Amino acid sequence: RNLQLLDDMVREKELAVQKTSDTLSACRLRSKMLAKQLDHVDMEIEEEEEAGNVAAVSRLQAVSSRLCTELEREKEQELTLALTLKQNLVELWQIETEQGKYNILREQLQKDEEELQMQYQEERQVRIWKEKITALQAEGTRRTREKREKEAQRKCEERNKKLLEDAKRNHEKAVCFLKQSMARIREKNAKEEVKAREHMERRMQAVLSLKTSITSNRERLQTLQILNKAKALEAKKEEVKMREAILAEGGNAIREIFLHKRHQENEKKKEAFRELQKSRKMEIVSRILQEKASVQKQRKSQSPTKAIKPRGKLKDPLLQSREAWQGEETCKHADGEIAQLYLQNLCSFTKVVVLSISLPQDVLWESGDEDTERDKTLLVPEFPGLWSQEYDLHKVPKAEDPTQLAIRAMRKQMAEKKMEALQTGILHKQTVPGQEHKGCAFHSKPSCIHFKDFDVGQTYKKKIILTNASYSVNYCRLVGISECLKDFISVHFDPPGKIPSGMSCEFLVTFKPMINKGLEGAVMFMAQRGSFSVPLKCTVKTCILALDKELIDFGSLLVGETISRTISLTNSGALGTRFR
Repeated sequence: RNLQLLDDMVREKELAVQKTSDTLSACRLRSKMLAKQLDHVDMEIEEEEEAGNVAAVSRLQAVSSRLCTELEREKEQELTLALTLKQNLVELWQIETEQGKYNILREQLQKDEEELQMQYQEERQVRIWKEKITALQAEGTRRTREKREKEAQRKCEERNKKLLEDAKRNHEKAVCFLKQSMARIREKNAKEEVKAREHMERRMQAVLSLKTSITSNRERLQTLQILNKAKALEAKKEEVKMREAILAEGGNAIREIFLHKRHQENEKKKEAFRELQKSRKMEIVSRILQEKASVQKQRKSQSPTKAIKPRGKLKDPLLQSREAWQGEETCKHADGEIAQLYLQNLCSFTKVVVLSISLPQDVLWESGDEDTERDKTLLVPEFPGLWSQEYDLHKVPKAEDPTQLAIRAMRKQMAEKKMEALQTGILHKQTVPGQEHKGCAFHSKPSCIHFKDFDVGQTYKKKIILTNASYSVNYCRLVGISECLKDFISVHFDPPGKIPSGMSCEFLVTFKPMINKGLEGAVMFMAQRGSFSVPLKCTVKTCILALDKELIDFGSLLVGETISRTISLTNSGALGTRFR
């Protein structure tokens, strides 16, 4: 590398000296031309002065002054260029003297390169010999495989014959069973046809009865329509009579009729509201009775040791709900007494609902029918609220259970150990029930990134697929590439986040060769279960020569006979070469 750097510096300095000398010669040439022009202008000034042409003399004097300034500028530039040329020559001589010190090393380097080429040649010959051996082994394995395939084919034919015989026997049995099953199906279909006929008869009777009911309902509807029309006519007649009476008295007929209609509508609404109120009263009373029955059943099922404990200043809601049951026996009285009972039970019912929100769920319910009865009650809330307990700010909290404290400390220690393992890179084996993952967590396709037969200055790209080969969700991030590849290789990888088992992600590798030299390294990644790398190789163009024959055999010949044989020399590499 140092020798190459010195050679480059020598070339650069030689180029700079050449450029400076060329520029200096051009500057000197321009100075000579300007001097000649200045002499010529001086001669013209003298001639014009003798002729007495003042205008031409002043113009020529201006030209002479301009040429003088340009000549001075060129001389200054000539001095600076001469100084620069001298400095470049000194630096060039210094670099050449420095370069002369490394002549011995340069000769040693050439020898090392020749020895390296010889070593490459020997390795190539060894590789060719190994490939020939593998080819012979592959031929042997092919023959053994053919023998195995023939044996397997013979066994398969015997198995097929046996299967055909078994199939014939099974077919005969299936035909027999099919006849029996068809007979059963025919009997079943006959029974279903009888049932379908009976069902059709029943449907026909139902249709006929529906028809008769429709005709009767139609007659009733007609009679109702006639009655409604008669009522409407009577209402119109009454309205006409009322209007005539009001007009006879001198009042506002439209206003009075409107008020009368509004009064009738209000009466109808009041009547409907009374009916609705009665129905709601009866519904609430029935609900209260159900509540009492369920409470009695709960009392019977509860043990004395599991009684409900009062909390704070709240009373037992079951005791407060007794107010709701006091009017139970009055349900059979008149409507006025039912209304009074309704109001009383409604107040008690709201108390029960409000107090049941804070009822503690310390009672164990029995399974079976009692669960359905509990679902119908309103005494126990579906879930407790924040208002179910009165919190005392001055109350000292009770000491926790030692077992709970020990469990909490153990969980904290396990979490800290897991975090330390993740930070230090100490990873455990990944296992699933009955299996244990071994090897790399991700597999790459292709397994090796190979840039083959590249040209310097070109750009090559390859897309690589990483597949999660573990048994669970995994992560993957790019760590970097080998140090020797950083100047030529760039990797574009967007971390995909969680990758389930069997799923894959992609990354792009770009290779920009700047030197004609082979490279080897790896692209390194970090997964959740450890680090892994994908090997990367860059090989230059080479010539690979091979003959198609190892031995030239002419066989048995007669004296004086001429025979010829053809030998093929093949270059399977990407680089051309000469041979002899």
